[in-house]
Formats: sequence, structure tokens, C-alpha cells
Amino acid sequence: MQQIKKAAVLGSGVMGSGIAAHLANIGIPTLLLDIVPREVTDAEKAKGLTLEDKAVRNRISEMGKQKLLKQKPAPLTSKKNIALIEAGNFDDDMERLKEVDWVIEVVVENLAIKKQVFEKVDQYRKPGSIISSNTSGISVEAMAEGRSEDFRKHFLGTHFFNPPRYLKLLEIIPTKHTDPSIVAFVKQFGEDVLGKGVVEAKDTPNFIANRIGTYGLLVTVQEMLKGGYSVGEVDSITGPMIGRPKSATFRTLDVVGLDTFAHVAKNVYDQVEGKEKEVFEVPAFMNEMLDKGWLGSKSGQGFFLKKGKEILELDPQSLEYGPRKKLKTAATELSKQEKGTANKMKALVYADDRAGQLLWNILNPALVYSSQLLGDIADDIVAIDRAMKWGFGWELGPFESWDAIGVERSIKRMEESGIEVPAWVKDMLEKGFTSFYKEEEGDLYFYHNGEYKLIEENPKVINLKRLKKKNGVIKKNSGASLLDLGDGVALLEFHSKSNAIGLDILQMINFAIDEVEKNFKGLVIGNQGKNFSVGANLAMILMEAQDDNIFELDMVVRHFQQAMMKIKYSSKPVVAAPFGMTLGGGSEVCLPTAHIQASSETYMGLVEAGVGLIPGGGGNKELYIKHLESMPNGVEFDLQKVANKVFESIAMAKVSTSGEEARDNNFLNFADGVSVNGDHQLYDAKQAVITLYDKGYVSPARKKIPVVGETGYATLLLGAQAMMYSGYISEHDLKIAKKLAYVIAGGKVPYGTKVDEQYLLDLEREAFLSLVADPKSQQRMQHMLLKGKPLRN
Repeated sequence: MQQIKKAAVLGSGVMGSGIAAHLANIGIPTLLLDIVPREVTDAEKAKGLTLEDKAVRNRISEMGKQKLLKQKPAPLTSKKNIALIEAGNFDDDMERLKEVDWVIEVVVENLAIKKQVFEKVDQYRKPGSIISSNTSGISVEAMAEGRSEDFRKHFLGTHFFNPPRYLKLLEIIPTKHTDPSIVAFVKQFGEDVLGKGVVEAKDTPNFIANRIGTYGLLVTVQEMLKGGYSVGEVDSITGPMIGRPKSATFRTLDVVGLDTFAHVAKNVYDQVEGKEKEVFEVPAFMNEMLDKGWLGSKSGQGFFLKKGKEILELDPQSLEYGPRKKLKTAATELSKQEKGTANKMKALVYADDRAGQLLWNILNPALVYSSQLLGDIADDIVAIDRAMKWGFGWELGPFESWDAIGVERSIKRMEESGIEVPAWVKDMLEKGFTSFYKEEEGDLYFYHNGEYKLIEENPKVINLKRLKKKNGVIKKNSGASLLDLGDGVALLEFHSKSNAIGLDILQMINFAIDEVEKNFKGLVIGNQGKNFSVGANLAMILMEAQDDNIFELDMVVRHFQQAMMKIKYSSKPVVAAPFGMTLGGGSEVCLPTAHIQASSETYMGLVEAGVGLIPGGGGNKELYIKHLESMPNGVEFDLQKVANKVFESIAMAKVSTSGEEARDNNFLNFADGVSVNGDHQLYDAKQAVITLYDKGYVSPARKKIPVVGETGYATLLLGAQAMMYSGYISEHDLKIAKKLAYVIAGGKVPYGTKVDEQYLLDLEREAFLSLVADPKSQQRMQHMLLKGKPLRN
């Protein structure tokens, strides 16, 4: 049976080291190999090292490995994962390929060099091991020529997108010799273990996403030049307004690097003919930028240049920088009032103004091009749409976009202006099918060869929108809904603005626990919004505080605390599934649950200090308990050190940079889980509920908690006072720190006193309410609501 217990990555550049980091993040020991340097550096000479020393011979791969600790965004989910990456070189360590189950080649994009590398791999690999190339466009068939039969059976392209930790797409490209069972294994391993969205592509130039993405970008550049638009104007409408990333067109090119983009475009240019070749010709002004070394972010300037706080845009005619412009028209203003990307796109694309003309002229060629390539680059429209969504961050793929603007209406307009639409699309309309996708009773179908076919999903993918259409909702209010996830498990879904927690959500938590205790095995608290929850409803808190309704706020905080205790002591297991931003109240909902099933990309933290408050829903107490419970049984430990750590975490508003780091920070314990594939998180959380239930889940016993008391409070304050005297924190920061220290220390009791939870909750609530009433804290809350960043007053 195929297994991957150890891997090797050949090539330690940004991409190779990034793939090695991704493998290490999921616990796979990885060899990272690169060439042997030709000469010794001055620093090495000073140490008396020669070209024979291991440190010199492994220098290139070791440098690639060490850069992982400094790169931003971080390729590693926890710095300790670097221990799983071992640096080596092509001359001394190729024999060690016998140890590995998967060899990934990530050397320079040159067929001759890749073939040389594979000749060596073929010599040393163990039979049955998988070999793949991370090429972004070189023929995979050509690479396998002349290799042994076992090599060819186990060889395919595996094109990761950069950065591998964050971009979901993995294109797999089999050759005619690849064993179908290997393709199936790599697909499943890619989804279930690597956490990727896997799409099977054909062995054509640049495969799927880069082929269509590059075409779309070049069409946009050409349209900008033709229509006299500016770089900033184009970016202002080719980003979030049409469901594309904030980096839109030219900011994306700056991030990717103009040199990289030109290389990818040339790869297609060299291999296609006619009109298509014309599109892939990089415009003259971009070649001038390449000559000047204006490559984007890595060279300090590209299409944009930052001068002080101002961002300037490049004029493609004069190659001079000027103020950044935005395209504002009647259509762009109207589209802001539309709900959902599909409606915004439709409103813009048919508008008879500069924005509408630009969007129509860049969208329709991309739609037609995608439909022309069907069958050449991928077998079905689903693969093309997924590749663009997962690789380029589009909210809607080309065929979903076409459905959004209306297939019949758009084709009529295309044909009126002389655009040739592929026969299969017109055939689809003639057969009475008016859209590429259709939904029936919560199931999604796609058009394929004259009929609609059901989209087959990995059984671990749960789509809440479709689930609600299938099963309905048990109960809902403005903030949350309770759904039946099947197999005796219920799900509480937040859907307030930013999933902020207010009285409506607290009400649903209480209802959900009562319902689950009577009729279900357990409860998952999760959703599929942008973030799990950004915390309590700050606007509501500020409004009540400014109206001096402290009595009202006291009631709200009590409700919050009671709801969290209800979660903790539920007779049925409650599992939280946090992902994305899980801040303040979002973390407070997770901490008392029986199990946390975090996503790999979970950013957890009690951040209330940033808005002049401390956690009020039991977060201080629960994080302190999590830290205490992480201490080994029967071993004496320093209670003060535990209090110090919790105090520092909350006072500094520390946020984890991953699910694994949340575990390092004790928001998760050793038994909590991390789902690498975000699409599988709700399934994993559901399985956790079932496992706990089947093992005879019993709610935790109520225990008293040891605190550091008065002496510990004084110790906690020392550090904060020193920081204020050194000018690192303000007087108001110190005031918040005092309140927080008092709560964590357990108030005026002797060191080591055991107190009950309600006592700590009362301290927490009193401290929270006194800070809410403080004008300086109210200023901080207001600043956060208006500006979206903390105020230091």
C-alpha cells in the first residue's frame, strides 16, 4: 500500500524550501537538497573551512532552510517544524533517496537540467517511490523520456502554487505512462494530508491556472493601453469589486515579480500560434521595465512605487510615476449597493460607461478563451473553475462568472460584436441548457457533453449553504442558526456581521445546548464565513457604555459568562471549529469546549487590551486553566510562572499565526486537533463529537483553581510598571494591566489559595465593567470601530 512517511525536495530556492516547509508542517521529515557551491565564502575561509567540509557543501540548501525562519508570510506553521527539514546536496546525498517515498524536483525551469536530475534520481530511488516535478509549464512527458519503466509509472507533475502553505491549488499532471492508482493516491494525499484543492490538468503549456490567469492579465494590460486607462484605475475595478483579490491586476504582478510573469508568458508564447500568440506577447513598456530592473516588490518598484506614505502608480507611456487614480463611475457606485459578487459583476459588465466598457472588454475574451481550452487543458469546466479559484483567489471561476452575467445575454452581445463563441457553448444553449451549473435540492450539477452531471465531492467536504437547502434549519435568529449535520450531530453556525457575538448569538448558544442535550450526540460550533469570529459586538458595547448603561452591560456580560459555562458543563460534547480570525470573544467561545478542531490557518488571541478592555466572558480564567492543565501530573511547578505567561499573552494581545502556534500558546491542548484542509474542518469536528460521544463522554467535574493571590499580583505588576517607566506603555495601558493582573492573580487572597470559577468570573466582570466606563477605553473602542486599528492613548 502506498504511503508517504519521508520525502525529498530537490532544489532549495523559494519554491523548493516552501514545499519542504509545507511537508514539515504536516509532520513529514524532508531532505532538502541542492548543488554544491563552487567556491568558499570569506566567512567560511575565516573559519578555516574548505570545499570538502559538509557545512560548505550543504551551504545552499542550509541557507534555503534558514530563510524559512525569516520569510513573511511565514512558510512554517511553527518554527519548531524546521527540525524536520534536513539540508544536503546533490553530490553526497542522492543515495539517501532510497530512504524516501516521494521525490519532488524543484530545480531551474530548464528541460535539459531537469532530465539530468531525473537520470540521477532513477539511479538511486527505491522502486515504488513517487517522483514528481513542480514545473510550472515544461512538458511532463518530455521529462520522463528515457527513464526506467518503474520511474515512468510513478512519475507525474505536481504544480504547487507559491506560497505553498497559503495557496490552495495543487495541479497534478499525469503522463501517458503514469499508473492511474498513483494519480488517485496523489490526489487523495493532496487533499486529505497536504490540505490542497487538487485539480487534474493536461500536459499543455502552463497547465490550467497559469494559462488562463496569464491570458487574462495580458488582455487587461492590452485593454488598459487601448482604452487609455491608468494602472490604478484598472486595479480599482479588477479586485474585490468583481470577487478577485485585493491585489487586483498590477499589484499582483508586483507581488509575483515581472520577471517571473514574463517567463510564464514566454512559455506559452513559444508554443502557440496565431491570435493566441499575439496575446501572450509581453507589451514593449513591460520589457522596458524588465531592462530597468523594475520587477515589483522584490526590487522596490514596479507598477507601483511607495514614497513615504504615498503610493504612486506608473504611467505606461512615459514610464514616470504619479499619484494613484481610482475609476469612479455611475456603475461602480451602483455596484456597491448590489449584494454578492455575481450581482455586482452583472451590474458592472453591462454598464455603458468607462468601468463597464473596461470590464466587458477584459472579461469576455477570458470567458471565450476558457471555453476554447476545454478538453485541451482539463476534462471539465469544474477543474478550470476550481483552478482559478484556488490558484488565483478568484471568488468565481470563468464559467461561474459566465453564469453570473447571464450566458444567453452575454453570447448575444459577443456575437453582435463579431466574437466567435465555441460551438459546444452554443450547442448547450440550443439544447435548452441556459447555464453551466445548476443546483437541485442542495446538490450541484455542471454541464458536460450535452447533459448535467453531479459534481462529486470528497466525502469530507461539507457545504453549509447546500446542507441548509437539503435539511432546512432547526432554529435561527439574526445572529446564528442551529442545523442538523447528520449522524446525530448538530451545528451552531454564526452569521452576524463579522460573526461578532451579541445577545442573539448567546441566546442561540443556550437554545443549542438545551436542544443537543435532549436530542443529539453533541454539538459543533463552526461556520463558513470569512472568519470564525472577530469577538464580541464592540459597537453595541461602546453604545451602551457611552449611554452610561453599565447595568445593561453587566447583564450582557453575565449572559456571556453563563453561556460559556453552559458550553463547558454540557452533558453532551461541544466541539469548536475555529479558523481565520478567532479573536477575543471568538476565542472565549472555543476555550471552554470539550475539544477544539482548529484549522491550520487559525489566528487565535484574547485581544481586548487593544481596545482598552480585558476579556469579560471567562477568557482569562479559561486560558489560565488551559495553562494549568498543560502541566505534567504529579510534578511540582511554579504557579507564578503560569500566571506570568497568561498575563503576558492577554496584556500583549498576542495572536497565534497558525493552528499549531495556537497550541504552542496553550489555546489548544495536546488532544485538540488541527485540520490542514479547511474544507474538511467541519467533517473533522463532527468526527470528534462522535468519538467523544462513543467513548461515553462525561462533562468535566467542577474543580477549585489555585491562584497566586496578592504576592503574585505584585509580581505581575512589576514588569508592567517597568515598561511604563521605560516609555513602552502609556498610563492607561498600565491601568488595564493592573485590572488584568488582579483578575489573573485571583484578587486579595494568599498565594496558593484555591478559588471557585464563579469567584474568578465575578472579578473578571467587575474589571471589565470598570474599564468599559473609562473614557480612555471608550476612545480606544471608537478608534478601532472607525479606523480598524488600535489607538495608544
